[in-house]
Amino acid sequence: MEAGNKIGSTAHPTSLHPPVRGDASSGTLGRHLARRLVEIGVKDVFSVPGDFNLTLLDHLIAEPELNLVGCCNELNAGYAADGYARAKGVGACVVTFTVGGLSVLNAIAGAYSENLPVICIVGGPNSNDYGTNRILHHTIGLPDFTQELRCFQAVTCAQAVVNNLDDAHDLLDTAISTALKESKPVYISISCNLPGILHPTFAREPVPFFLAPKVSNQLGLEAAVEACANFLNKAVKPVIVGGPKLRVAKAQEAFVELADVCGYPVAVMPSGKGLVPEHHPHFIGTYWGAVSTSFCGEIVESADAYVFVGPIFNDYSSVGYSLLIKKEKAIIVQPNRVTIGNGPSFGWVFMADFLSALAKKLKRNTTAVENYRRIFVPPGMPLKYGNDEPLRVNVLFKHIQEMLSGDSAVIAETGDSWFNCQKLHLPENCGYEFQMQYGSIGWSVGATLGYAQAAKDKRVIACIGDGSFQVTAQDISTMIRCGQKSIIFLINNGGYTIEVEIHDGPYNVIKNWNYTALVDAIHNGEGKCWTAKVRTEDELKEAIATATGEKKDTLCFIEVFAHKDDTSKELLEWGSRVSSANSRPPNPQ
Repeated sequence: MEAGNKIGSTAHPTSLHPPVRGDASSGTLGRHLARRLVEIGVKDVFSVPGDFNLTLLDHLIAEPELNLVGCCNELNAGYAADGYARAKGVGACVVTFTVGGLSVLNAIAGAYSENLPVICIVGGPNSNDYGTNRILHHTIGLPDFTQELRCFQAVTCAQAVVNNLDDAHDLLDTAISTALKESKPVYISISCNLPGILHPTFAREPVPFFLAPKVSNQLGLEAAVEACANFLNKAVKPVIVGGPKLRVAKAQEAFVELADVCGYPVAVMPSGKGLVPEHHPHFIGTYWGAVSTSFCGEIVESADAYVFVGPIFNDYSSVGYSLLIKKEKAIIVQPNRVTIGNGPSFGWVFMADFLSALAKKLKRNTTAVENYRRIFVPPGMPLKYGNDEPLRVNVLFKHIQEMLSGDSAVIAETGDSWFNCQKLHLPENCGYEFQMQYGSIGWSVGATLGYAQAAKDKRVIACIGDGSFQVTAQDISTMIRCGQKSIIFLINNGGYTIEVEIHDGPYNVIKNWNYTALVDAIHNGEGKCWTAKVRTEDELKEAIATATGEKKDTLCFIEVFAHKDDTSKELLEWGSRVSSANSRPPNPQ
């Protein structure tokens, strides 16, 4: 687990700069905010300048431990903060008032859906303009400045409008600590004339951040463990399934502790991939209903008890509401609640505490693991093709599988990459990220930028469809400026393939680009960037050999040509079921 993933679970370590009396020049809001960001684990802030945030950016640049990463647009800056938070535990972006804020809003909504603490900072109007009848630029032309705030209230867990230095200290610290406690984004607006003004509340270095650890209700915890142990110890072939909320609960280690002890098969929900160790001896694959990996769905759905740890059951993860799961057989463990079948529910019981305590009470039961091994047949290997035969997508992913190690991380864009990457077997410590709940196409370009900036010890391998890439392509520029060495596989199949399989139409066909030429133009001879076009398996092997050999310290962009109908069988099945769910007629009134 990345060290940053532990943010918020306990008190923070003492800051590198102990709280001593600062000199007169350091007692400013801008200085305080910069130090706070460094202290909670943010070393890179993704930004787009605008006249209302320029003075604030000066103060962030002046902080030696903070690196300002200028992005091509606000949406990508938000996606980058999202990717950074996945690797580090917290991320931050800075934009300007309303024109910047409303542009970054979609990325912040995505971070909210995925339970990521992102500090979204906006440079706001001059403090003297609040409460007046003045009309400002960058607004919708009304003297009411609250439009941006009202939009952010729906997609953040806390909002702070700082237009007065007397309460700025409290507003900033409350917002930041709320983001870490709730594991959700927050919105902070700072008047453009305030960052550089000395104020006595900022005369000290920030006192080291402290979040009181959450402690379970002991009686509730004991009752939940006893009830669950009784339920599971009576079961013949129980299983455990990890979900996406393992991250927000910081319970990955406790999950492994339980898996080691109980002997049950371990599966992962599609949106939890990367949070459960796939090298575990009892790992059986992805549970995704009808599109589960081979033999995993059968083992989970035939179990007489299943423990779902941190699940999100939506129409996508349930494959159009078609899971064959019975509520009375399920234990649902959420970050702060445990519910057993149709029966009792225990609140203020925290996931990590619960899993560790349950591990001590379960009888070892390997029946379902043995059943899985009895019926399992390894998936067939792709057929051999002629040298000049067009490259198949399943062959591409066979070679991507061979590239993976504990020093790599996979970013999967919304689309068929969801399904192809889901079948990759992750080696120990290999990162994996995608945005399943929000499913915003284009997310992966910014997220690759942010994740790679945070996890400099890993080489990021991003799988991006051509349709998604066209939404956010510009920030390849920022990756080159930051000297990143990610490998991007651009899968060029002529359109929005995931939409085609849900509901086809002419709107799913896009204008084809010369993608490598575009990236070469963005590169423009400055920094390290290498591109290649790949049409056959031999060309793919050659490109991968170059990217992992002589170009291993370079941003590598490999455009892979695929037939528009060359999709995973899982997408075909999933698409038809989601289409069916989308097209249900209205219930009779």
